[in-house]
Amino acid sequence: MTARHVARRDPRAHWLLLLLGLLLLLAALTVNGLVTGMAGGSGIPAADSPDAGVPAQVGSGGPVLRLDRAEPVSRAVPDRTIALTFDDGPDPRWTPQVLDVLRRHGAHATFFVVGARVNEHPELVRRILAEGHEIGSHTFTHADIAAVPPWRRDLELSLTRKAIAAATGQEVTLLRPPFSSVPTALTGPEYAALRAAAGAGHVAVLADRDTRDWQRPGVDKIVQAATPTQGRGAVVLMHDGGGDRAQTVAALDRLLPALTGQGYRFTTVSSGIDASPSMVPAGVGTRLSGAALRWTQTGARWSAGAMNLLLAVALVLGVVRLAVQVFCAHRHVRRVRRPRRDGPEVRAPVSVIVPAYNEAANIAATVRSLVASAYPALEVIVVDDGSDDGTADIVERMRLRGVRVIRQANAGKPAALNTGIRAARANLLVLVDGDTVFQPDTVHRLVQGFADPSVGAISGNTKVANRRRLLGRWQHLEYVIGFNLDRRMYDVLECMPTIPGAIGAFRREVLLRVGGVPADTLAEDTDLTMKVLRAGWRVVYEESAIAWTEAPSSLRQLWRQRYRWCYGTMQAMWKHRHALRESGAGGKLGRRGLPYLTVFQIVLPLAAPAVDVFAVYGLLFLPWSTLAIAWAGLLLLQAATAGYALHLDGERYGPLWALPFQQLVYRQLMYLVVVQSVVTALIGKRLRWQRMVRTGEAAALVGAGRG
Repeated sequence: MTARHVARRDPRAHWLLLLLGLLLLLAALTVNGLVTGMAGGSGIPAADSPDAGVPAQVGSGGPVLRLDRAEPVSRAVPDRTIALTFDDGPDPRWTPQVLDVLRRHGAHATFFVVGARVNEHPELVRRILAEGHEIGSHTFTHADIAAVPPWRRDLELSLTRKAIAAATGQEVTLLRPPFSSVPTALTGPEYAALRAAAGAGHVAVLADRDTRDWQRPGVDKIVQAATPTQGRGAVVLMHDGGGDRAQTVAALDRLLPALTGQGYRFTTVSSGIDASPSMVPAGVGTRLSGAALRWTQTGARWSAGAMNLLLAVALVLGVVRLAVQVFCAHRHVRRVRRPRRDGPEVRAPVSVIVPAYNEAANIAATVRSLVASAYPALEVIVVDDGSDDGTADIVERMRLRGVRVIRQANAGKPAALNTGIRAARANLLVLVDGDTVFQPDTVHRLVQGFADPSVGAISGNTKVANRRRLLGRWQHLEYVIGFNLDRRMYDVLECMPTIPGAIGAFRREVLLRVGGVPADTLAEDTDLTMKVLRAGWRVVYEESAIAWTEAPSSLRQLWRQRYRWCYGTMQAMWKHRHALRESGAGGKLGRRGLPYLTVFQIVLPLAAPAVDVFAVYGLLFLPWSTLAIAWAGLLLLQAATAGYALHLDGERYGPLWALPFQQLVYRQLMYLVVVQSVVTALIGKRLRWQRMVRTGEAAALVGAGRG
């Protein structure tokens, strides 16, 4: 027979696709973060004199600046003329209200739009033009062009022109730099940035009167700030986006009739200075680039929305899972820890079957712990599955009473177990891995559940023996928090999907009825447990039956073990999918156990890489205080859960210090295992058995201090 302990090359191309997908997601989230994290407002109040880096004629001149020549040229609107300008839009709530007021009073204005918001609301930009108003650029993300690098400044202006071109078919030349105000408030860096923008064809537009309406000072103050003195003309700075603009709308509705009555006319900036129309037809390439930009931004917004939804769903599921786990664990503890009053003590003979393949490092400690058991009628059967390290010889040289060794050609763990089942003399069978060490009372405690005739199998409590190093501590926490807390829940819900290979007890008749240990999946323990449930038997958890096992001591070994576990579990789930429509114990597995495994062991781990990318996005765009509070809250919740689980298992709280670090390496390894397993399953490749190399740490540690 072909050996089962063979590793084959795993598929790897999907890792490149996963990396590219995560980079694309991060890029999309970054785009969304840039276009949604925009601040509003205008610059500092006017200074008494212009900045030293600004030519005197600019600081003392008009607000419209043409800076593409050797000497700057400034223009101002004539007396009794007002060029209303609105920044930070378009906004779906406030821009239509501003337009309604302007139309009602027959006034025109210039709107300096933010490119990202143009992509979100192109219909508003088209309405602005259709109603006779003018459009200018206010950058793509409301960036301070004097503070950003030159490449970012040029990109901001280029993207805004493309966005407007895609929405209207025209390009803009007017530019209102964000956070700007009147010419006397212009700084040297701002002037240099405007001169650089002029090289790309932009004409800068500042203001004569800054209403600072973004501060919401009140309608009266906005009207006062917008009103010129002594009949002079003015470019007036207001806002139609970036926040609550109710005061702006109300002030505008009062300002227009009041100044019209004084002989003022309201016009666009270009018309006010008697210049040609500022907008020019856009080329096909510019319009197409703008359309692609809009779809990119839309996709980024959808990606961010999907991630927010995913996080919300994951959080709700996590909280519900925790609540169910704690509730069931409490019920389980109350049930199993009250004195047993009904039914006699189980003392029937027990056969312990130990399948072993190259277990020389631990087999002696395993067999000695079994022989030292306080259980009165016990036989131990070691089935050597073609080992080449002398495993069988070690056991035979021990010459222990009640221990038998059966040798067979390498055929795999299920075959070794079935060989032991056929050779066993007792009707109660305990299946044990070759690296597992029992306590003296383990067998006795494990089989007491068979006093209930409806119980067909019992899971014991597996503990990590080699937990001194960090990797061992992480696995110790996982065993206590995840595996054993889950088993308490499964017991109460009567849908236990897995009795671990390290320690499980079965009635012989049950194993014979289900055809023995299955060999067509790699998670034979899960497959077998599901078969027992579907045969109508109860499967329970005995927390006091403790077995010490050697966990993987390297990340490579851990990967190989969990890869096999995960792939095999998916095989078993698919094999037993028909339990969904069954009744009795099988139906409970199908409608409780399988959905739980699907959600928490497959779906959510598959989504975890995207969640980590979202965390990186949060570091870039969210306040660190918010992230710190969220992370600390999540960690405290995990610590409380871990503390409760450790308390239930009678463990010390010391390993809790390793919990934060578990989120940085161990968690990622676990979800990447799921990714690899799913890909392997989807491409139809059959994973072969991968054996973990034993070091003997479990035997040494148990012998030194665990007994």
